[in-house]
Amino acid sequence: MTEAFEQLRPLLFSIAYRMLSSVADAEDVVQEAYLRYHQAAQEVESPKAFLSAVTTRLCIDQLRSARVRRESYVGAWLPEPLLTDEADDPARRVVDSDSLSMSFLLVLERLSPVERAVFLLHDVFGYDYREVAGIVERSPDNCRQIGVRARRHMADHAPRFEASRSERDELAQRFLAAFTDGDVDGLVALLAADVVVQGDGGGHPPSWPNAIVGRDKVVRLLVALANDIRTLGLIVRPTSVNGQPGATVYAPDGGLVNVITVDIADGAVQTVRSVINPDKLRHLGPLADRTELLARRHARLTSGG
Repeated sequence: MTEAFEQLRPLLFSIAYRMLSSVADAEDVVQEAYLRYHQAAQEVESPKAFLSAVTTRLCIDQLRSARVRRESYVGAWLPEPLLTDEADDPARRVVDSDSLSMSFLLVLERLSPVERAVFLLHDVFGYDYREVAGIVERSPDNCRQIGVRARRHMADHAPRFEASRSERDELAQRFLAAFTDGDVDGLVALLAADVVVQGDGGGHPPSWPNAIVGRDKVVRLLVALANDIRTLGLIVRPTSVNGQPGATVYAPDGGLVNVITVDIADGAVQTVRSVINPDKLRHLGPLADRTELLARRHARLTSGG
Protein backbone atom coordinates (compact mmCIF):
# COMPACT_ATOMS: atom_id res chain seq x y z
CA MET A 1 0.00 0.00 0.00
CA THR A 2 2.74 2.47 0.98
CA GLU A 3 4.77 1.49 -2.06
CA ALA A 4 1.87 2.28 -4.39
CA PHE A 5 1.43 5.66 -2.75
CA GLU A 6 5.13 6.53 -2.99
CA GLN A 7 5.11 5.70 -6.70
CA LEU A 8 2.16 8.05 -7.19
CA ARG A 9 3.42 10.83 -4.89
CA PRO A 10 5.19 12.83 -7.66
CA LEU A 11 2.01 12.81 -9.76
CA LEU A 12 -0.17 13.81 -6.80
CA PHE A 13 2.18 16.64 -5.84
CA SER A 14 2.27 17.81 -9.46
CA ILE A 15 -1.52 18.00 -9.58
CA ALA A 16 -1.82 19.67 -6.17
CA TYR A 17 0.91 22.25 -6.81
CA ARG A 18 -0.57 23.30 -10.14
CA MET A 19 -4.01 23.50 -8.57
CA LEU A 20 -2.92 25.49 -5.49
CA SER A 21 0.30 27.28 -6.56
CA SER A 22 1.65 26.55 -3.08
CA VAL A 23 4.31 24.02 -2.17
CA ALA A 24 3.30 23.83 1.49
CA ASP A 25 -0.41 23.47 0.72
CA ALA A 26 0.29 20.88 -1.98
CA GLU A 27 2.35 18.80 0.43
CA ASP A 28 -0.41 19.02 3.05
CA VAL A 29 -3.01 17.87 0.52
CA VAL A 30 -0.88 14.93 -0.58
CA GLN A 31 -0.37 13.89 3.05
CA GLU A 32 -4.11 14.11 3.72
CA ALA A 33 -4.77 12.04 0.59
CA TYR A 34 -2.41 9.38 1.94
CA LEU A 35 -4.22 9.26 5.28
CA ARG A 36 -7.55 8.75 3.53
CA TYR A 37 -6.01 6.12 1.29
CA HIS A 38 -4.62 4.32 4.33
CA GLN A 39 -8.04 4.33 5.99
CA ALA A 40 -9.83 3.03 2.89
CA ALA A 41 -7.08 0.79 1.50
CA GLN A 42 -9.09 -2.45 1.67
CA GLU A 43 -11.82 -0.93 -0.48
CA VAL A 44 -9.58 0.73 -3.10
CA GLU A 45 -9.41 -1.05 -6.47
CA SER A 46 -7.25 1.55 -8.22
CA PRO A 47 -4.82 3.53 -6.02
CA LYS A 48 -4.22 6.02 -8.86
CA ALA A 49 -7.92 6.71 -9.40
CA PHE A 50 -8.62 6.97 -5.68
CA LEU A 51 -5.66 9.19 -4.83
CA SER A 52 -6.12 11.43 -7.88
CA ALA A 53 -9.76 11.97 -6.93
CA VAL A 54 -9.05 12.69 -3.27
CA THR A 55 -6.16 15.03 -4.09
CA THR A 56 -8.16 16.97 -6.67
CA ARG A 57 -11.26 17.28 -4.49
CA LEU A 58 -9.21 18.50 -1.54
CA CYS A 59 -7.63 21.11 -3.80
CA ILE A 60 -11.02 22.26 -5.11
CA ASP A 61 -12.29 22.68 -1.54
CA GLN A 62 -9.18 24.61 -0.56
CA LEU A 63 -9.36 26.90 -3.60
CA ARG A 64 -12.94 27.84 -2.79
CA SER A 65 -11.94 28.96 0.69
CA ALA A 66 -8.73 30.62 -0.54
CA ARG A 67 -10.48 33.12 -2.80
CA VAL A 68 -11.49 35.28 0.15
CA ARG A 69 -7.91 35.31 1.47
CA ARG A 70 -6.57 36.26 -1.99
CA GLU A 71 -8.87 39.28 -2.13
CA SER A 72 -7.31 40.70 1.05
CA TYR A 73 -3.71 39.91 0.02
CA VAL A 74 -1.42 42.94 0.23
CA GLY A 75 0.16 43.80 -3.12
CA ALA A 76 0.71 41.49 -6.07
CA TRP A 77 0.07 37.78 -5.50
CA LEU A 78 2.46 35.28 -7.08
CA PRO A 79 2.71 31.48 -6.77
CA GLU A 80 5.18 29.97 -4.31
CA PRO A 81 8.37 29.35 -6.30
CA LEU A 82 9.54 25.81 -6.95
CA LEU A 83 13.22 25.20 -7.70
CA THR A 84 12.99 22.72 -10.54
CA ASP A 85 16.67 21.83 -10.82
CA GLU A 86 16.61 20.26 -7.35
CA ALA A 87 15.19 16.75 -7.74
CA ASP A 88 16.49 15.16 -4.55
CA ASP A 89 12.97 14.97 -3.09
CA PRO A 90 10.80 12.56 -5.12
CA ALA A 91 7.68 14.53 -4.18
CA ARG A 92 9.08 17.55 -6.02
CA ARG A 93 10.06 15.83 -9.25
CA VAL A 94 7.37 17.61 -11.19
CA VAL A 95 7.42 17.82 -14.96
CA ASP A 96 9.73 20.58 -16.14
CA SER A 97 7.36 22.17 -18.62
CA ASP A 98 5.60 25.38 -19.49
CA SER A 99 2.58 24.21 -17.49
CA LEU A 100 4.66 24.76 -14.37
CA SER A 101 5.72 28.33 -15.11
CA MET A 102 4.49 31.21 -12.97
CA SER A 103 2.89 32.76 -16.04
CA PHE A 104 0.88 29.60 -16.65
CA LEU A 105 -0.11 29.28 -13.00
CA LEU A 106 -1.29 32.90 -12.98
CA VAL A 107 -3.52 32.23 -15.99
CA LEU A 108 -4.94 29.19 -14.18
CA GLU A 109 -5.96 31.59 -11.39
CA ARG A 110 -8.54 33.02 -13.80
CA LEU A 111 -10.38 29.68 -13.92
CA SER A 112 -12.88 28.41 -11.39
CA PRO A 113 -11.66 25.51 -9.19
CA VAL A 114 -13.57 22.91 -11.23
CA GLU A 115 -12.45 24.41 -14.54
CA ARG A 116 -8.88 24.32 -13.33
CA ALA A 117 -9.18 20.70 -12.27
CA VAL A 118 -10.77 19.56 -15.55
CA PHE A 119 -8.23 21.43 -17.68
CA LEU A 120 -5.20 20.18 -15.75
CA LEU A 121 -6.33 16.57 -15.47
CA HIS A 122 -7.23 16.27 -19.15
CA ASP A 123 -4.86 18.62 -20.99
CA VAL A 124 -1.77 18.45 -18.78
CA PHE A 125 -1.91 15.02 -17.12
CA GLY A 126 -3.68 13.05 -19.83
CA TYR A 127 -6.73 11.72 -17.97
CA ASP A 128 -9.63 10.95 -20.31
CA TYR A 129 -12.96 12.65 -19.73
CA ARG A 130 -14.48 9.51 -18.24
CA GLU A 131 -11.76 9.51 -15.58
CA VAL A 132 -12.06 13.27 -15.05
CA ALA A 133 -15.83 12.96 -14.65
CA GLY A 134 -15.38 10.48 -11.83
CA ILE A 135 -12.87 12.74 -10.09
CA VAL A 136 -14.84 16.01 -10.24
CA GLU A 137 -18.21 14.25 -9.94
CA ARG A 138 -19.67 15.60 -13.18
CA SER A 139 -20.83 13.85 -16.34
CA PRO A 140 -18.28 13.22 -19.12
CA ASP A 141 -20.23 15.52 -21.47
CA ASN A 142 -20.25 18.28 -18.87
CA CYS A 143 -16.51 17.84 -18.37
CA ARG A 144 -15.97 18.17 -22.13
CA GLN A 145 -17.89 21.43 -22.12
CA ILE A 146 -15.92 22.68 -19.12
CA GLY A 147 -12.70 21.63 -20.82
CA VAL A 148 -13.53 23.51 -24.02
CA ARG A 149 -14.36 26.65 -22.08
CA ALA A 150 -11.21 26.42 -19.96
CA ARG A 151 -9.02 25.66 -22.96
CA ARG A 152 -10.36 28.67 -24.83
CA HIS A 153 -9.69 30.92 -21.86
CA MET A 154 -6.16 29.55 -21.40
CA ALA A 155 -5.43 30.06 -25.11
CA ASP A 156 -6.61 33.67 -24.94
CA HIS A 157 -4.15 34.43 -22.13
CA ALA A 158 -1.43 31.87 -22.81
CA PRO A 159 2.08 33.04 -21.90
CA ARG A 160 4.67 33.22 -24.66
CA PHE A 161 8.10 31.66 -24.20
CA GLU A 162 11.27 31.52 -26.26
CA ALA A 163 10.91 28.60 -28.68
CA SER A 164 14.55 27.56 -28.34
CA ARG A 165 15.38 26.53 -24.80
CA SER A 166 19.11 26.98 -25.41
CA GLU A 167 18.60 30.54 -26.71
CA ARG A 168 16.30 31.27 -23.76
CA ASP A 169 18.85 30.07 -21.23
CA GLU A 170 21.69 31.97 -22.91
CA LEU A 171 19.70 35.21 -22.93
CA ALA A 172 18.71 34.67 -19.28
CA GLN A 173 22.38 34.30 -18.32
CA ARG A 174 23.19 37.56 -20.08
CA PHE A 175 20.31 39.30 -18.35
CA LEU A 176 21.34 38.11 -14.88
CA ALA A 177 24.93 39.18 -15.55
CA ALA A 178 23.82 42.64 -16.71
CA PHE A 179 21.49 42.90 -13.72
CA THR A 180 24.07 42.00 -11.07
CA ASP A 181 26.64 44.30 -12.72
CA GLY A 182 24.20 47.18 -12.96
CA ASP A 183 25.02 47.32 -16.68
CA VAL A 184 22.55 49.88 -18.06
CA ASP A 185 23.41 49.35 -21.72
CA GLY A 186 23.26 45.58 -21.32
CA LEU A 187 19.84 45.77 -19.67
CA VAL A 188 18.46 48.13 -22.31
CA ALA A 189 19.56 45.72 -25.03
CA LEU A 190 17.89 42.72 -23.36
CA LEU A 191 14.59 44.11 -22.06
CA ALA A 192 11.41 44.31 -24.13
CA ALA A 193 10.04 47.84 -24.53
CA ASP A 194 6.97 46.91 -22.47
CA VAL A 195 8.82 44.74 -19.95
CA VAL A 196 7.02 44.21 -16.63
CA VAL A 197 8.42 43.66 -13.13
CA GLN A 198 6.15 42.14 -10.48
CA GLY A 199 7.03 41.72 -6.82
CA ASP A 200 5.29 39.63 -4.17
CA GLY A 201 6.20 40.87 -0.71
CA GLY A 202 2.92 40.04 0.98
CA GLY A 203 3.10 43.37 2.76
CA HIS A 204 6.66 42.75 3.97
CA PRO A 205 9.14 45.48 3.00
CA PRO A 206 10.72 46.03 0.61
CA SER A 207 7.92 45.40 -1.85
CA TRP A 208 6.22 46.94 -4.86
CA PRO A 209 2.43 47.06 -4.50
CA ASN A 210 2.06 47.68 -8.23
CA ALA A 211 3.81 46.32 -11.28
CA ILE A 212 6.63 48.39 -12.81
CA VAL A 213 6.08 48.68 -16.56
CA GLY A 214 8.33 49.94 -19.33
CA ARG A 215 12.03 49.58 -20.15
CA ASP A 216 13.18 52.91 -18.67
CA LYS A 217 11.45 52.41 -15.31
CA VAL A 218 12.57 48.80 -15.07
CA VAL A 219 16.20 49.65 -15.87
CA ARG A 220 16.24 52.25 -13.08
CA LEU A 221 14.75 49.74 -10.65
CA LEU A 222 17.18 46.96 -11.58
CA VAL A 223 20.21 49.25 -11.33
CA ALA A 224 19.08 50.36 -7.85
CA LEU A 225 18.65 46.72 -6.83
CA ALA A 226 22.10 45.90 -8.21
CA ASN A 227 23.56 48.60 -5.96
CA ASP A 228 21.82 47.00 -2.98
CA ILE A 229 23.19 43.60 -3.96
CA ARG A 230 26.76 44.87 -4.09
CA THR A 231 26.49 46.96 -0.91
CA LEU A 232 24.90 44.21 1.15
CA GLY A 233 27.14 41.47 -0.24
CA LEU A 234 24.20 39.48 -1.58
CA ILE A 235 24.84 36.45 -3.78
CA VAL A 236 22.81 35.81 -6.95
CA ARG A 237 22.72 32.19 -8.09
CA PRO A 238 21.14 31.32 -11.46
CA THR A 239 18.73 28.40 -11.21
CA SER A 240 15.62 26.93 -12.80
CA VAL A 241 12.46 28.23 -11.14
CA ASN A 242 9.14 26.66 -12.11
CA GLY A 243 10.73 25.29 -15.26
CA GLN A 244 11.90 28.73 -16.42
CA PRO A 245 15.15 30.69 -16.02
CA GLY A 246 15.54 32.40 -12.67
CA ALA A 247 17.78 33.00 -9.70
CA THR A 248 17.93 32.73 -5.95
CA VAL A 249 19.39 35.59 -3.92
CA TYR A 250 21.19 34.88 -0.66
CA ALA A 251 22.56 36.96 2.19
CA PRO A 252 26.26 36.55 3.10
CA ASP A 253 25.29 34.14 5.90
CA GLY A 254 23.50 31.86 3.42
CA GLY A 255 19.94 32.89 4.28
CA LEU A 256 17.56 33.14 1.34
CA VAL A 257 16.42 36.69 0.48
CA ASN A 258 14.20 36.20 -2.57
CA VAL A 259 13.59 34.19 -5.72
CA ILE A 260 13.49 35.67 -9.22
CA THR A 261 11.91 34.27 -12.38
CA VAL A 262 12.38 35.55 -15.92
CA ASP A 263 10.01 35.12 -18.89
CA ILE A 264 11.71 35.37 -22.27
CA ALA A 265 10.02 35.57 -25.66
CA ASP A 266 10.89 37.04 -29.06
CA GLY A 267 14.52 37.38 -28.02
CA ALA A 268 13.85 39.69 -25.09
CA VAL A 269 13.03 39.65 -21.39
CA GLN A 270 9.26 40.17 -21.15
CA THR A 271 8.56 39.74 -17.42
CA VAL A 272 10.63 39.61 -14.25
CA ARG A 273 8.98 38.35 -11.07
CA SER A 274 10.40 38.49 -7.56
CA VAL A 275 9.00 36.60 -4.57
CA ILE A 276 10.30 38.05 -1.31
CA ASN A 277 7.39 37.19 0.98
CA PRO A 278 9.04 34.99 3.64
CA ASP A 279 5.86 32.93 4.03
CA LYS A 280 6.33 31.76 0.44
CA LEU A 281 10.04 30.96 0.79
CA ARG A 282 10.25 28.92 4.01
CA HIS A 283 10.04 25.60 2.13
CA LEU A 284 13.33 26.48 0.38
CA GLY A 285 15.48 26.61 3.52
CA PRO A 286 16.76 29.12 6.09
CA LEU A 287 15.79 32.71 5.39
CA ALA A 288 17.89 35.84 5.68
CA ASP A 289 17.46 38.26 8.57
CA ARG A 290 15.45 40.85 6.67
CA THR A 291 15.43 43.32 9.56
CA GLU A 292 19.22 43.37 9.62
CA LEU A 293 19.47 43.72 5.82
CA LEU A 294 16.95 46.57 5.76
CA ALA A 295 18.79 48.35 8.57
CA ARG A 296 22.07 48.11 6.65
CA ARG A 297 20.37 49.34 3.49
CA HIS A 298 18.81 52.26 5.37
CA ALA A 299 22.17 53.17 6.90
CA ARG A 300 23.78 53.22 3.46
CA LEU A 301 21.05 55.42 1.99
CA THR A 302 21.05 57.92 4.85
CA SER A 303 24.83 58.16 4.80
CA GLY A 304 24.82 58.81 1.09
CA GLY A 305 26.94 55.73 0.39
